Amino acid sequence: MNIAPTIEGGLRIDPESDEDWHILRAIVLDANDHEIDLASRFGSLITDEKISEDWQDIVVPDLRESFTDDLNHIYASIEAAAACPKDGETPIWITPEDAFTWYSSLNQARLALEEKYRFGPDPELEAENRSPLRQEALLRSHFYCALQSFILTHALTL
Repeated sequence: MNIAPTIEGGLRIDPESDEDWHILRAIVLDANDHEIDLASRFGSLITDEKISEDWQDIVVPDLRESFTDDLNHIYASIEAAAACPKDGETPIWITPEDAFTWYSSLNQARLALEEKYRFGPDPELEAENRSPLRQEALLRSHFYCALQSFILTHALTL
């Protein structure tokens, strides 16, 4: 997979193999691979009873909708590129306008992976993290982090 900055201030992602497409599609799968959605998990962190109920009723639904919209947006971007190859090229574009959406979705995926696998501070040294399933999840998490760094550097405008 090649990722390069664009002149317009975004990124171009060129998947080159089925594995690349798998990793990109896994963003949405990883973000949704939890019994309780991220907005509700964030809401459960509010322990003050006076605030907690309002937070659950007012903030969580909007946050859930925002997270879902972000994931739907990048899913549509990935699938549109996969469905319309042009001369062997199927770029995915991350523009400054949708950079935060991508950043948010990658963050959701990374949080879900960390919560599921509990990689810890140095996950590659721990023997239990070396199973193929955990290793693949760790590699995806590293990729998501790297893509977030590219987005911060080349696409997110303040």
